[in-house]
Amino acid sequence: MDKFVINGGKRLSGEVEISGNKNASVAILAAASLCDEPCRIENLSQIGDVDVFMQIYDRLGAKITHIDSKTIEIDSSTIKNVEIPYKLTKLMRASYYFIGTLLGRFGRAKVCMPGGCDFGSRPIDQHIKGFEALGAAVSVEHGFIETIAKNGRLVGNSVYFDNITVGGTINVMLAATKADGLTVIENAAKEPHVVDVANFLNSAGADIRGAGTDVIKIRGVPYLHGTTYGVIPDQIEAGTFMAIAVATGGDILIKNIIPKHLESISAKLTEMGAEIIDEDDWMRVRCADRLQRVNIKTQPHPGFPTDMQPQAGVLCAIANGTSVISEGVTDNRFRYTEELARMGAMVKVDGKTAVFEGVENLTGATVRATDLRAGVAMVIAGLVAKGTTEVEDIIYIERGYEFLEKKLSALGADITRISASKNGEETPSRQAQMNGEKPLKKAN
Repeated sequence: MDKFVINGGKRLSGEVEISGNKNASVAILAAASLCDEPCRIENLSQIGDVDVFMQIYDRLGAKITHIDSKTIEIDSSTIKNVEIPYKLTKLMRASYYFIGTLLGRFGRAKVCMPGGCDFGSRPIDQHIKGFEALGAAVSVEHGFIETIAKNGRLVGNSVYFDNITVGGTINVMLAATKADGLTVIENAAKEPHVVDVANFLNSAGADIRGAGTDVIKIRGVPYLHGTTYGVIPDQIEAGTFMAIAVATGGDILIKNIIPKHLESISAKLTEMGAEIIDEDDWMRVRCADRLQRVNIKTQPHPGFPTDMQPQAGVLCAIANGTSVISEGVTDNRFRYTEELARMGAMVKVDGKTAVFEGVENLTGATVRATDLRAGVAMVIAGLVAKGTTEVEDIIYIERGYEFLEKKLSALGADITRISASKNGEETPSRQAQMNGEKPLKKAN
């Protein structure tokens, strides 16, 4: 397994450009399978989840053309297969979007239960409820979710979610795009990537209204034409670099953002003592003094995002005073606190609540990424810690962050990616080797 080696204690400053939105990218990539003509998708991140989606498309029989590093053209008119095996779905949760798209286009789908980061139970019962409301028969056998539309086509209907679900909202919206008649989704999620998926589909000829509110109306259309569409910037990556700026007492100009998507994050960081200046598509974040205590509760958008909770936890661990974080969205998302405690953090977890007694300094240690956001939180902790920190299992981090070590190095961080070789030595990454770094001998 590759790992990051970080020598902490450096103040980071400079400029960083935010990549395309991870969650929007994978949902829009899946949505392209509904289109009857080729689609060009721009501003995609070069991350692990996008690579997995390309493998899924290859399995389905679509034609993929890589225009450049951030642009892909998808011709889904050649799709013949509607089954996706476990070896692909286990790698990421968003693979379940193909249930909605294949069901909506072909009237059937057979997709293995999705994998992804392990931070508690994340049932898809609301997805299934929506598919059944549209007239699909759904069965779960031998690890597969199989859906079949009665009479070969879905029919619009009213769908009320018992709880707010981003994945369920997008999945039912995808399935309903080509259904007969009108579908009304109530208690819908309002996240920016829900809106981005709707905008992509509308650009291809869909009729979707109300995305970004709690009621979305989809009038089914029989045909979706080709389109060219650019994915929105990733607000969680932007929020992560905001946290990095204030954690290191730095001064970072964050470019290619939508400030409105970051309002809940900006509010809490300002409360902790950060100075934030934003304009149309950029933001400057800096902090000269020690952070102050804060109370945070994660909520669905527009509340504080659960995907920023571990990063915020690191800030609370070094803030002055007692901070409390309440997790209001996801189960078991405090696993990272065990790793943080290895670095000297004082934190107690009780169910969905964590209490942080701020310490003046963290110290370097060997820690691991337990999931995507927990992993990047360990990187932030390593950046502020005294001494050397090794972050293992960084495959999780690379699922959602494009060239993280390169971006951090450009800001002044001392971070190296190390790849373990078969002969027991450790070698710097390809990028490090290009910079002339020598292999490191593994200790006996």
